[in-house]
Amino acid sequence: MNSRASSPIVSLLLASLLALSLTAGNAHAQETLRPEISKPLVAAQDLIKAKKYREALAKIRDADAVAGKTPHETLTIERMRLAAANEAGDADSAAKAVNALLASGKLSASEKHNFIQAVAVAYYRNKNYAQAIDWAQRYFKEGGRDGQMRTLQVQSYYLNGDYANAARQLSADIAAEEKAGGRPGVDSLQMLASCYLQLNDMTGYVTALEKLVTWHPKPEYWADLLHRLQRKSGFADRLALDLARLKFVSDNLGGTGDYMEMAQLALQAGYPAEARKIVDAGYAKNLLGTGPAAEVNRHKRLRDLVNKQLAEDQKNLAQGERQANAAKDGTGLVNIGYNLVLNGQFDKGLGMMEQGLAKGGLKRPEDAKLHLGHAYLLAGQKDKAVQTLQTVQGTDGTADLARLWILQAQR
Repeated sequence: MNSRASSPIVSLLLASLLALSLTAGNAHAQETLRPEISKPLVAAQDLIKAKKYREALAKIRDADAVAGKTPHETLTIERMRLAAANEAGDADSAAKAVNALLASGKLSASEKHNFIQAVAVAYYRNKNYAQAIDWAQRYFKEGGRDGQMRTLQVQSYYLNGDYANAARQLSADIAAEEKAGGRPGVDSLQMLASCYLQLNDMTGYVTALEKLVTWHPKPEYWADLLHRLQRKSGFADRLALDLARLKFVSDNLGGTGDYMEMAQLALQAGYPAEARKIVDAGYAKNLLGTGPAAEVNRHKRLRDLVNKQLAEDQKNLAQGERQANAAKDGTGLVNIGYNLVLNGQFDKGLGMMEQGLAKGGLKRPEDAKLHLGHAYLLAGQKDKAVQTLQTVQGTDGTADLARLWILQAQR
């Protein structure tokens, strides 16, 4: 929040109004300022121009001390007080002036908005966040629409420790921006996430993280999200490879150990083509094939094993297809089809996976739908991927993984 954003605008407006007020008496007797009031106000005006705002406030108090002031004299004093107080950072004096001006019923709508905004900003600068919130609420009640005031209000809630109201306002603003086709700012989303952390609301925090990876997909946001998913109660161990796949595409496979582990998981699952892709990526990043001789040999043995199993897999794919087609359930068709997709045979592999799901009898149908959604993504069929992933259910992590793949697809 630029806390001085409205100050020049308010000062120029007040200066022009003051000039009119001091000279109006020449044309209309009823608008004349008495000398005992006009003299200190003219001095105050000169002090404001010289940026001596505290001294100007003292002169304004001299004018205010004169007895029997007319409504015109009172309004002129309060306009001048607001101009000086706003620049001096004297929020209480600015508030006093604006309250008097509002009570007069003489302000236009734009003046109300500008003057109330000036007070809210002054209190914000003074770190009096409770008062900044109150004046921001008055601003919107009067019909103000400046987006900076919404930011000031939310930040005041946050800095005042009212994380619940900050989260509520941020959530509403973010939802409205998304509905209008906009892109929520990273600062708003980060503050929302922080609010939920302060409230110990992990569900809300994860929701905020998901919005961050949707609109600002940095690896560190993905890392936090995936770490929390992995530690979530009930997350199934069998989904470790599926989690690693998301880590890989979000650039969150940390080091040598992560690449080695994912490649081994892919081999164990019967997907040597995927293992080969991971090993090649590890070598390309100089995470594999470097270091002490013993480590280099470990990496080489893994690569040799991957290449050996990949060659064997290519020989056995045809036999596996026949067995899968002859099986009573669709498990084999889904697995073989997924393997074909991972080998780059998208059309054939997707057809087998679809056939396997239609055949039924699957031990883990949610896993199968999760893998079909991933397969559609690999084939570049984003719409079908999202449509399929939206059907994935379960409380063991499959539905969570599907939701994250949808976010990945919508990047």
